[in-house]
Amino acid sequence: MQEIEFCLNREFVQLNQLLKLAGLCDSGGAGKALVAGGTVSVDGSIELRKTCKIRVGQMVRLGDVEIRVVAATGVPSA
Repeated sequence: MQEIEFCLNREFVQLNQLLKLAGLCDSGGAGKALVAGGTVSVDGSIELRKTCKIRVGQMVRLGDVEIRVVAATGVPSA
């Protein structure tokens, strides 16, 4: 199983956008199609809401890929 750690630097990210940002699909529209197909789970349950809000601490799974959403750490200023 492949594990991806996604650093979230805001309150939430929409599920379809997370799939795109994590590199599992080419666009938000493709992410919506994956979710609508019932192939994406959030915290162990199938999620059909395409723009479901994903927050720090949640786990998203698509096939044999798990995305763990973690808080982004501060970036030092120059």
